[in-house]
This record gives sequence, C-alpha cells and structure tokens, in this order.
Amino acid sequence: MPRWKALPGELDPSVRQLLVHLRRLKDHSGLSMRQLAVRTGYSQKSWERYLGGRFLPPRDAVEAMAHIGGDDPTRLLALHDVATEAWRTGRDGAPAPEPAPALAEPALPEPAVPAAGSLSASSVAEGRLPGGVLRVALMSGSAALVVMVCAVLVTVRITDGGAGGAPAAATRTAASASASPAYTRPAYSCRLERSGGRWYAGNSRALDATVAYGDSGPQVAEVQCLLRRAGISPGGIDGMFGPLTMGAVERYQKRVHLEVDGIAGPRTWKALRK
Repeated sequence: MPRWKALPGELDPSVRQLLVHLRRLKDHSGLSMRQLAVRTGYSQKSWERYLGGRFLPPRDAVEAMAHIGGDDPTRLLALHDVATEAWRTGRDGAPAPEPAPALAEPALPEPAVPAAGSLSASSVAEGRLPGGVLRVALMSGSAALVVMVCAVLVTVRITDGGAGGAPAAATRTAASASASPAYTRPAYSCRLERSGGRWYAGNSRALDATVAYGDSGPQVAEVQCLLRRAGISPGGIDGMFGPLTMGAVERYQKRVHLEVDGIAGPRTWKALRK
C-alpha cells in the first residue's frame, strides 16, 4: 500500500473528500498505478496528478474507479459533481479586481473647415489637406461604399428570386445529396438462441476471444447480451466496453466463482454461453 503525500492545503473540503475516497478505493483494489492505468484507460501520469490533487479527475475516471473498488458509482459521482463545482469556483469564481478609472483626455479644438475656394491646387496635389476636410472626405467615401453594397445585395436577391433562382437551388440540393453521409455507430440487438448446448445472441460466435476495457465491436455486444441474459445489466447494447460493461463482467465473474479481472476471456465466454 503506497504512502500518500499530503494533499495541497488550498483544496476545497469537497475536493479533498473526493480524492481521499479515491485513494482508499485504489488502496483497496491492490492495483499499482500502472495496473490502474490499464484497467481504466487513463495513463499512469494522469492518475498521479488526479490522486495528488493537481487536477480534478474526469467523471469517467471516477466511475471506473468506483467499479474497480466495488463502490456505489452513484454516490461517488454525486460527490464528484459537488467537487467539480467547488473546483471551478475556486479558480474561476473569484470576482475580478475593479479596473482603475480611465483618465479623460482633454478635448481638442475642432479644426475649421475652409471654404472650397480657399484650397489651393498645390495643397490638394501634395496631400496637405486640413484635418476637417480629410475627415469629411472619408465620411463621404464610407457612405458611398455602403450605398454600393446595398445596391449589389438588392440585385443579387432579385436575381435569386427570379428565373435564375431555381437552378441555383437545384444545384445546392444536388450538392447536398451527393455529400457523403455522416458515420453512424452500428446498431446491435440480442437475438438469443440455443445451439449445440450453448447460448448465442446473434452478434458473434466467439468462444475464446479476449475483450476488455476500451474494446468495441460485435464481440463486445455479444458479451453484453449474454450478461443481460444472466440477469446482470451492462448498460446499453452498444458494442462499447466501458466502465458499466466492465463492472457487469466483474459481478458475473464473482457470481460464478471465476477470477474477477473484468476481462471477458475464454473461461468467462464458456460460462456465459452455458
């Protein structure tokens, strides 16, 4: 059993309570940090940071630890929610310091705009226009640009709404129809049948495969269906070997007196298909 370092003193009590509980579950499991990484899918360095109080563990990691330690995940996840709120408040919830008031700039006198006749040709040619005249010219140019943009938009809208609009819409529709469809996760179902003295669920005929945390596919869906037939819920039949499926495998292995490792190997397959 490792000797834990003291948690940082600035941690909120709810965060400290969650981490102490996770440390106890880790000690109770008898797993090393490396074994814990393999069982949960989170790296050894990540667990060292989580249990050391440097980062708050994610929800999936807390749920996986609950299943490994044989604890109630609902209670532990509720504690994680409270700790998450405290963690965010401790870092982001402090009010920002009030900024110092800005100093008002002294008002500058507005330069007089000379009459049009007072501008010399040399001033215009050399770009030595008074500030007021230059400002008026810029404002006039901006207004003209806005008028031009509005005219273009009106023209485009009229064109789209007329006879030319239908081909454009048809082109967009054809382009959308030709786009490749988004990937969808395959759907699995349980079609239980007895064949040759064994149970099958219609997803895989495997007998000695090994599926574990992080795997996916029809073999995982087959395990989930057989677990459900045995009266143990693995969550959904989604073909994903996550924390719920791993916890269901462990409970089944314990029931039938197999080595409890959360991995569906040949002996677990044999028991499930009886």
